[in-house]
Amino acid sequence: MNKADVIARVHETLGGTKADSERAVDTVIDTIVNSLKAGEEVSIAGLGIFEAKMRAARTGRNPRTGESIQIPAMRVPKFRAAKALKDAVKG
Repeated sequence: MNKADVIARVHETLGGTKADSERAVDTVIDTIVNSLKAGEEVSIAGLGIFEAKMRAARTGRNPRTGESIQIPAMRVPKFRAAKALKDAVKG
């Protein structure tokens, strides 16, 4: 399932125009992304928690040359699934 499929499913459920459904899906995604950029955690009951975590700097290796390179610390998005989602997928 991709974004277009999600938009189509929202359109089937809510009715209205496809443009309205697309705006609704885009608003949800933009809200999650902007919250993560601001360092906030987004918790959606029954789905899970989106958060931005710091990944420590580390030494990597260029696979082509074998040369060691320094990879800087960076913030990366993380997702922790809720128990309800884990149970739904499992069963």
